[in-house]
Amino acid sequence: MTDTSVVQDTPASDESFEDLFNEFLERVDIVEGAVVEGTIVSMQGDSVLIDVGLKAEGHVPLREFTPPGGTPMVGVGDKVEVFVERLENRNGETVLSREKAQREEVWNQLEAAFENSDRVKGYIFQRVKGGFTVNLGGAFAFLPGSQVDIRPVRDVTPLMGDEHEFRILKMDRRRGNIVVSRRSVLEDERADQRAELISGLAEGQVLDGVVKNITDYGAFVDLGGLDGLLHVTDISWRRINHPSEALNIGQTVRVQVIRFNPETQRISLGMKQLEADPWEGVGAKYPVGARFSGRVTNITDYGAFVELEPGIEGLVHVSEMSWTRKNVHPGKIVSTSQEVDVEVLDVDSDKRRISLGIKQTQSNPWDHFLAQHPIDSEVEGEVKNITEFGLFIDIGDELDGMVHMSDLSWSKPGEEVIAEFKKGDRVKAKVLDVDVDKERISLGVKQLEDDPLADALDGISRGSIATCSVSRIMDNGVEVLIDGTVPGFIRKAELARERGDQRPDRFAEGDRLDAKVTAIDKATRKLSLSVKALEIDEEKKAMQTYGSADSGATLGDILGAALSAKGAEASEDEASQAKEPAVEEAAAADGETEETRPS
Repeated sequence: MTDTSVVQDTPASDESFEDLFNEFLERVDIVEGAVVEGTIVSMQGDSVLIDVGLKAEGHVPLREFTPPGGTPMVGVGDKVEVFVERLENRNGETVLSREKAQREEVWNQLEAAFENSDRVKGYIFQRVKGGFTVNLGGAFAFLPGSQVDIRPVRDVTPLMGDEHEFRILKMDRRRGNIVVSRRSVLEDERADQRAELISGLAEGQVLDGVVKNITDYGAFVDLGGLDGLLHVTDISWRRINHPSEALNIGQTVRVQVIRFNPETQRISLGMKQLEADPWEGVGAKYPVGARFSGRVTNITDYGAFVELEPGIEGLVHVSEMSWTRKNVHPGKIVSTSQEVDVEVLDVDSDKRRISLGIKQTQSNPWDHFLAQHPIDSEVEGEVKNITEFGLFIDIGDELDGMVHMSDLSWSKPGEEVIAEFKKGDRVKAKVLDVDVDKERISLGVKQLEDDPLADALDGISRGSIATCSVSRIMDNGVEVLIDGTVPGFIRKAELARERGDQRPDRFAEGDRLDAKVTAIDKATRKLSLSVKALEIDEEKKAMQTYGSADSGATLGDILGAALSAKGAEASEDEASQAKEPAVEEAAAADGETEETRPS
């Protein structure tokens, strides 16, 4: 309780000393522990002497009337309010306090604000367990950490020392406890601002905001009562891996409302939309085939992105990075921030894509190899890998040449010869072919020597009749050798004209037979022969010799007639031969008769 009444001078009267003393005691009960008004009677040194109407004046330190860093704001004769702590100390003086008087006054004001739910102003000046201490004009209040802001605040330092508004949550004057909230004030302000902002918000609108929070996928911008999301891809036209590369918490930014959903009150913001689009006219700036220098900004499993200018990036696919280094991670060819020369391979302005190539800026090693090693030249290298179809030989300059198993030996099967090689062997080979487009080099080992059957094959022509011997019986035919050296093969269906005779098991190794050469593959040195074709040719010759196709006679008829004619001729010859001795015998008999016959 406060009491602004003071002890006033009383006029002289006829009252007794006892009455005056009792009246004084009653005034003492009223004044002690209360705020009273007094008069400054003197200022001596660092104290002020104040008369509050009691028996003795009281001293108050001058600093209680002096603001921090200022000069005393009172003078002799000024009326001031002071708090009466004790009526008399051991020196007989009244103990007064200006600070306590002010504190009492503040408490009165705070109680009024608490009852009316009014806001109060104060300073956060000290961190304590669980929160902070706030100075509310001389009265200290507790600010819980959860009531500092709407969102958790990691660093309260920027808030300390500045004046803020608070709302008193509870207070106990007897215990001197006051609990305040800044969050309650901010929520009220935010609600008012949000309502005002939403009422006039529209897509395309440009606003100023403050970055409140940064995440991996973007930043939340406070638009004044309402937060909007600024996605990392909408911060700038250039590549930004993390929003912190371009934004800081508390930074004021100008953004454009890209999308706004009134129902969910979600706002998507963009900053790059306020800048000129660098992709406009990109086709003219970066024509296909032109070469530029760029910086590697990002590396993925499938390639690397190269920045040609801020906001313009192209992809170098891993297949376009190196002529020879295949199936390796792009990170082993280039590194982030590396400056590289690239060639524009394709531009898609609609999809905002540019395809680039690094290897196109370098010489093609296959062209270089072909210039240094023309076809039929010899090379030497180390066996790098052995597969089921041939050998891969390291021929230098990060190039490999392949020797197919069929090009390993003239006389031995490839499966047999390839087993004679192992990794690391040094081999010589002849360059058979260089396919620059397919990036292939074909080599041959057997071509280092002349083909021993080349002359033998020259004497055999397609359609000729060859006498051969069976060298191997197989399910699908028989393998034969012509003149004991040239291999050939007769398929099962070509073993005879009659289907019933088309059986490989009719033959035995070493059997000799005639067959017609139907195909010659000098590259593989393989001949195809046919007994069936030979039989058909012989039949045609017989038809031409002994019959006419228009007669309707069959080959059997023709052959039967021919055989009958031959048989008849043979019978006539035999008959004539048999008749001649009989005639001779008859003639002899006749001679004897004539000689013996008497004349």
